[in-house]
Amino acid sequence: MMLIPTHHFRDIERKPEYLQPEKCVPPPYPGPVGTMWFIRDGCGIACAIVTWFLVLYAEFVVLFVMLIPSRDYVYSIINGIVFNLLAFLALASHCRAMLTDPGAVPKGNATKEFIESLQLKPGQVVYKCPKCCSIKPDRAHHCSVCKRCIRKMDHHCPWVNNCVGENNQKYFVLFTMYIALISLHALIMVGFHFLHCFEEDWTTCGLNREEMAEAGISLHEKMQPLKVSSTECSSFSPPTTVILLILLCFEGLLFLIFTSVMFGTQVHSICTDETGIERLQRKNQPREHTGSWQSVKETFGGDFSLNWFNPFSRPCQPEIPSDKDLVRQVTSLSDTETTEDPSEETKEEDCVEVIDE
Repeated sequence: MMLIPTHHFRDIERKPEYLQPEKCVPPPYPGPVGTMWFIRDGCGIACAIVTWFLVLYAEFVVLFVMLIPSRDYVYSIINGIVFNLLAFLALASHCRAMLTDPGAVPKGNATKEFIESLQLKPGQVVYKCPKCCSIKPDRAHHCSVCKRCIRKMDHHCPWVNNCVGENNQKYFVLFTMYIALISLHALIMVGFHFLHCFEEDWTTCGLNREEMAEAGISLHEKMQPLKVSSTECSSFSPPTTVILLILLCFEGLLFLIFTSVMFGTQVHSICTDETGIERLQRKNQPREHTGSWQSVKETFGGDFSLNWFNPFSRPCQPEIPSDKDLVRQVTSLSDTETTEDPSEETKEEDCVEVIDE
């Protein structure tokens, strides 16, 4: 048995202990299907709470500052239904993206017994992650926050407190899309609200004595609470209303830009069948790419339908990888070198080729 060195030219060893499998703990018995996945990361939990708070703040301003006080009931009902539906879908997508296993590789399966059970043949290699002691399948990467290797990992997003991988990328795409839509919707409503209020209810608040005299408004009348016009601006005072709307406008503009960019990036990654990590690394190893439409259907769950936009429908579940999927084929040392990732993480990976003596 002989071990071929990786691209960082380690000494050739002749023992399978090169992978240090004795330090690996066998993976625990797998839990039932559908077991909740949650990452206990303080920063991620705080970001997730902030995300919910910002959505609920927008909900409060839209309902109690703009829609409920309005006397245009058709306008209020239509916009209320649209905004609340988009907000519900955004929060549902956020929960699904946060609580769904992104495609974690079984932890601690790089044991000596498991490696021997693979019965590697000449020219076959396996990659082991020294951080979580797992044998990594192709296109898997280790996440230092989740402390696991994730299949087709795109990136770790603190806003959903989870990695974006092959099992939850659909929910992350829907989350960014719905947040962008409610941000745009809120900005449009704020614009109409400002135009209406400056034209009607707030125009008398800044009049001086001469202007009030010309308008026939007494000082006593000005000191009285604003009278309800045909479409009242807000149940709050004008300064409070302006502050709330400006904060909502700033929040909506910021998240509209951010989530739109993330949505476009994710759609591009799905269509090109290339994760964000792979795009940054630009591997020299040629890889067979599935068609862009096929990749989209696998991510969103079959042929085009309304279920693509439903955060409660599952994407196409990939087949459970077999042990043979952990083995990669190389033909020479130069091929082994080209399969290595140029990242620090990959520099710690070990590859083994077993040759009959």
